[in-house]
Amino acid sequence: AQLVESGGGLVQAGGSLRLSCVASGFTVEKYPIGWFRQAPGKEREGLSCISSFDGATDYADSVKGRFTISRDNAKNTVYLQMDSLKPEDTAVYYCHATTVLVGREYDHWGQGTQVTVSS
Repeated sequence: AQLVESGGGLVQAGGSLRLSCVASGFTVEKYPIGWFRQAPGKEREGLSCISSFDGATDYADSVKGRFTISRDNAKNTVYLQMDSLKPEDTAVYYCHATTVLVGREYDHWGQGTQVTVSS
């Protein structure tokens, strides 16, 4: 199983980016998928997640109202739409999933995609 993020880049404050997380080896519809970020010198922060099957979503207070998580089952991809970006959103962004196989849990992280927001 593998997760691959893309869509990061350099954007001015107030701008938007859409990150993609493409999964292989498992179906995103069957597992909750989360987005995290880590800025230099800071701990990894959970931003948002989308649950399996019903697609319920949740957001950290720091991004609520600005970021939107969504899922395209046909493309086996989870997105993070980021609007009204701020310089403090600068970080490496990761997607994550925990899959279960024969009663054992496996953690999967993507390689990360850099988001830089200039003031």
